[in-house]
Amino acid sequence: MGKLFGTDGIRGVANKTPMTAEMALNIGRAVAHLLDRGGHAPRIVIGRDTRISGDMLESALVAGLCSMGAEAIVAGILPTPGVAFLTESLRADAGIVISASHNPYEDNGIKIFGQGGFKLPDETEAAIEELLSAEKMHTLTPSPAKIGRGARMEDAPGRYTAFLKQSFPREHSLEGMKVVLDCSNGAAYRVAPDVFFELGAATTTLFNQPDGKNINLRCGSQHPEKLAKKVVESGADAGFAFDGDCDRVIAVDEKGNILTGDRMLAICAKVMKNEGKLTNNTVVRTVMSNTGLRLALESLGIDSVITGVGDRLVIEAMKAKGAALGGEDSGHLIFLEHHTTGDGIITALQVAAAMKKAGQPLSKLAEIMKVFPQVLVNVHVKARPILEEIPEIAAAIRTAEARLKDQGRVLVRYSGTQHICRIMAEGPTQEETEQICRTLAAVIDKSINLGHPA
Repeated sequence: MGKLFGTDGIRGVANKTPMTAEMALNIGRAVAHLLDRGGHAPRIVIGRDTRISGDMLESALVAGLCSMGAEAIVAGILPTPGVAFLTESLRADAGIVISASHNPYEDNGIKIFGQGGFKLPDETEAAIEELLSAEKMHTLTPSPAKIGRGARMEDAPGRYTAFLKQSFPREHSLEGMKVVLDCSNGAAYRVAPDVFFELGAATTTLFNQPDGKNINLRCGSQHPEKLAKKVVESGADAGFAFDGDCDRVIAVDEKGNILTGDRMLAICAKVMKNEGKLTNNTVVRTVMSNTGLRLALESLGIDSVITGVGDRLVIEAMKAKGAALGGEDSGHLIFLEHHTTGDGIITALQVAAAMKKAGQPLSKLAEIMKVFPQVLVNVHVKARPILEEIPEIAAAIRTAEARLKDQGRVLVRYSGTQHICRIMAEGPTQEETEQICRTLAAVIDKSINLGHPA
């Protein structure tokens, strides 16, 4: 068995290895076994998004947990950060989310939060993989008298909604603000509209009719075009597009311009600095952050720390540096004052709060950062050899970097969850940046895929 955990849990096509009912059963068993300290039955919260395969994997996980004597608390359809919240709030031993985030409905995944609502460290994931690869879980099951039980938690969405509302400043409300929400037919489809409505916003909701197969389908954070059109048509002040499990968000201003995570990070960093809440005067960003974010933070007199891709790495760096704010351009923003993980609704609320505090439209706030032209190209690959060890690819990257000099940059890496090589380039013009990406993509495709025929 190869490595299961990627940058954000385990992910794959539903009903195919590793996303099978059998694997989910054994993951439940392994988690329960590792958390069993002998003093009490481990309590594990389970939540999922709206994918059709969610029922299957949820049932298997519950069976696996109960077979090892654990108590399974089934929260039903709930955003990933909602499961993290419940894990901490209920003092549970772990939280398990069944979701493939922004991927299409055919995919699904499993990610795990430890006690306190933070994602599992590498060593715990490695221990789970070791148990699974040993294929001896069936030999560790307790006696019939110690089998665990499962229970449905009917008030999970309400608890989470109340928690989210507390993150919005009490001295302000959303009265008088018109917002459009794109819920991606995913886990946010009930909670997000409730939160904004209860805080006073006039709310229009798009893509909130999940059928198990339409999650992320031409909507959500990966496809905010329809949201942008609706914001302009309806004269709304802002729009927010969540991904399938609602741990990320993309914003749209009143003019229909799309704001990714970097701009929201700059906007919120300025507010937090002004209010004395930007601990250690530091923001954590990733290698994928736009050059414009670095320049914006420097102009504000804010220090920044760069880390690898993935909100778990961002959080680890935030804790190490004592930072209260960090995030990714993809829309994962973490406000440690409010939550232990990236939360799309909390991010949207902080952006809306910034608008209220400044008394300015979102387009004006967005001027804090100039976005350098950035192009992302995905190359589907049949294998994942070390890129630096392929002479043709290494040479192509050096050529691109020499061409850009200090007017841009290039980043080439594999996806942590899919067989994709991601190419990101920033440059002085859109045309030149696109040309660099196309050239690199052609070299990577030829070097990797032609050398590994199907």
